[in-house]
Amino acid sequence: MIKVVKFGGSSLASAEQFKKVGKIIRKEESRRYVIPSAPGKRTPDDTKVTDMLYSCYGLAILDDEYEEEFENQLMAIKTRYDEIIKGLELSISLDDEFKTIRTNFSKKIGRDYAASRGEYLNGIIMAAYLGYEFIDAADVIKFDEEGNFDGVKTNEILSARLAETKQAVIPGFYGSMPDGKVKTFSRGGSDVTGSIVAKAVHADMYENWTDVSGFLIADPRVVNNPKAIDVITYRELRELSYMGATVLHEDAIFPVRKEGIPINIRNTNSPEDKGTLIVEDTCRKPRFVITGVTGKKDFASITVEKAMMNSEVGFCKKVLQVFEDNAISIEHMPSGIDTMTIFVHQDEFEEKEQKVIAGIHRAVEPDFLELESDLALIAVVGRGMRATRGTSGRIFSALAHANVNVKMIDQGSSEMNIIIGVRNHDFNAAINAIYDIFVNTMI
Repeated sequence: MIKVVKFGGSSLASAEQFKKVGKIIRKEESRRYVIPSAPGKRTPDDTKVTDMLYSCYGLAILDDEYEEEFENQLMAIKTRYDEIIKGLELSISLDDEFKTIRTNFSKKIGRDYAASRGEYLNGIIMAAYLGYEFIDAADVIKFDEEGNFDGVKTNEILSARLAETKQAVIPGFYGSMPDGKVKTFSRGGSDVTGSIVAKAVHADMYENWTDVSGFLIADPRVVNNPKAIDVITYRELRELSYMGATVLHEDAIFPVRKEGIPINIRNTNSPEDKGTLIVEDTCRKPRFVITGVTGKKDFASITVEKAMMNSEVGFCKKVLQVFEDNAISIEHMPSGIDTMTIFVHQDEFEEKEQKVIAGIHRAVEPDFLELESDLALIAVVGRGMRATRGTSGRIFSALAHANVNVKMIDQGSSEMNIIIGVRNHDFNAAINAIYDIFVNTMI
């Protein structure tokens, strides 16, 4: 059995956390390939090393008058790593690595290089601590000339390299361009690296270790002590991630999904917890009708009304073309016989609203056009909804009892998700009402 294990920043923030990680890895011989993040926060008011590196690089590209401040910041970063090395009683030194970083920073080599050093240095320490081979991600994770991830080339190089390597540490978050320049994924991209490695070695499991015991049915900042999700499908995860769930980087799903490799979200601080298993599909019956409920705030809606709209060929296309011409992405588009409503991100729309209104009038000559702002979209997701009658009715009943006015409902044909629009100020009450009717009343 082969497992790829990725550890987040909070799992590697200190020597104490490193020891927990080492114990987890050594417990199973199958945990052969390790993807570390950069050290995260040790306390709530601490600073992540990646943020320290961004700040340090910002000082490096300024005038010479900031040189002392730059040196102090770089030394503070080195101290973080030296404390981990000392706590692990390792004999390695990062002095030469920091000399190289100082030189490259002075050459203004780029923010991606600066940010990537957090994972790179942690990878060196992790490899030394475990006795595994260290493989620089820049050698095996490839991007094309436009800066897009090159999955085919990466899989070819990485598969060949790891076929010869029984145990290895590959830093997360970055790779390299054709010219050798370091290129990073978006923040949280170590999840993606882990998924890429899992695909390359045809892993039996991709374990993603963090500071929570898997996915929760709802955001604990909104719902008090929500229940955990035991098993979730890729499709459900995609829906929840898109609408705001943030345990796993959204792009980390695709490489392993193509290979049918399950992902297990685990808690470094509670390794006995089984966490959440993410799979292609499952016969397991979910504990509750819904798998999760989440959402986002700050949307605006534009309602276009015109008599006989449904018989006018190309009507929707003309309206949507106005949004495309103004570079505004569309979130949802419920429609009726004579109306269509477009939901967009409010901050994207506000500066261009008058241009959009004028464009719609010119394009389709509507009878009526109305704007609303400060709206929230809530996603209720669950494979159990397909086989359960009255799900929508229970949602509306719960929202009515919570005095929440529903502005929009949009249900996909898969019957696996329902999107509900409410006012921003009703967001928390709506999620709590939905959680309560499907979870608390079923316990």
